[in-house]
Amino acid sequence: MNPALFEAALKRITRLFGEDATGHDVHHTLRVYRMAMRIAESEGADRELVGLAAMLHDADDPKLFGGGDGLPNARAFMEEQGISPAQAEAICMIIGEVSFSKNGAKRPSTLEGLVVQDADRLDAIGAIGIARTFAFGGNRGQALHDPDRDTGTSIAHFHEKLLKLKNLMNTDEARRIAEERHRYMEAFLAEFHAEWNGIR
Repeated sequence: MNPALFEAALKRITRLFGEDATGHDVHHTLRVYRMAMRIAESEGADRELVGLAAMLHDADDPKLFGGGDGLPNARAFMEEQGISPAQAEAICMIIGEVSFSKNGAKRPSTLEGLVVQDADRLDAIGAIGIARTFAFGGNRGQALHDPDRDTGTSIAHFHEKLLKLKNLMNTDEARRIAEERHRYMEAFLAEFHAEWNGIR
């Protein structure tokens, strides 16, 4: 990705996310970017499209900014940077197809979308995914765990979403990485429940 464009995108997302404490901060974006570029290399995807879509993928996330569709933050940035309308539309399509909450198990329509979606989903599992789950839950006032509830707690989120992601990866590289991260989450949950119930 063009270094000047990367720096401009980094400056913009730093301003947008500020001191975010939900796990959707600048560092999340940078991890998604690095992973997306790694997967793009192995899959032969367009690195410029992948890189910019990864950097902007949360710039209009309703969880963070409210509002509906249209991706005004991403579009404004690309217009300022002189991104062609065709490329901007391609990037917006990728961003629109990445979200789990919006798209569920639906696969993106382009290779670049598959790559960015995988990178974003990989950051939701494994050790980082565990940390992000509890950061988000704490930020939103969710209980850690309640054995009598199937939803609305941080532990419930593992069963609602995170444990499903391994089987929703699109690329060979992401599937390989997801296997180990999934096992780590399963081991964590086993230990969590053992401690919760006074077994260990």
